[in-house]
Amino acid sequence: MFLSIAPELNWKTDFQEAKDLSKASDKKILLVFSGSDWCKPCIQLHRSLFETDEFAAYAEANLVLLKADFPSQKKNQLSKEQTIKNEELASKYNPNGEFPLAVFLNNEGKVLGSFGFDKAKTPAAYIKEFEKYLK
Repeated sequence: MFLSIAPELNWKTDFQEAKDLSKASDKKILLVFSGSDWCKPCIQLHRSLFETDEFAAYAEANLVLLKADFPSQKKNQLSKEQTIKNEELASKYNPNGEFPLAVFLNNEGKVLGSFGFDKAKTPAAYIKEFEKYLK
């Protein structure tokens, strides 16, 4: 039996780098707020959407991926510098502390739309929804 392994996605962790890439490539930014080691819906969203071949192909063609992770376990802690960057992104783009939250941004950081986890949605349904944010 052949198992499909989704291609490794190129998640950025620096907002300025993501904005620069977005400008250079004319792609929108997808900023994902996640609690990678404690938030069950975050983990489910990654497995059911972000780790699929379908999403990987779509992202490669259309998106600059930016992750703001907020792990809780000591072994997964980010550097102090990265934690501060993520907190700054959260204060601007996720003031209500929703997890998971994915926010579409243009190359200047303007919000175009957002979504959370919906266990009933297929990758194709998510991608169809993305189109309304990315026009």
